[in-house]
Amino acid sequence: MKSLVDTGSLHSCVPEHVAIQLELEELYKREVTIADGKKHLVPYMGPISIKFKNRGCFTGALVFGDEVLLGAVPMEDMDVLKSTAKQALIINPESQNIAMSVAK
Repeated sequence: MKSLVDTGSLHSCVPEHVAIQLELEELYKREVTIADGKKHLVPYMGPISIKFKNRGCFTGALVFGDEVLLGAVPMEDMDVLKSTAKQALIINPESQNIAMSVAK
């Protein structure tokens, strides 16, 4: 499934029809503030397994908007970067073979 990449959004977002197709369960409600400052109460659903090349993570997603959006939290978890020059998601060049993480 294709996704927009947004490092300004902490969480991933999926439209309602995608949440239904994936048979996601609502875990919580979350109040989110969008770019224009408005607040919305939306479902937080999961779990979701996200995979990109040789990386993967488990996360949840906000049910919001009309496009799938990959947020900063799963990007950090998978150790991937947004390449502005390529307008694409890329594997962190410093850790090509396996995702790196900090746990201290």
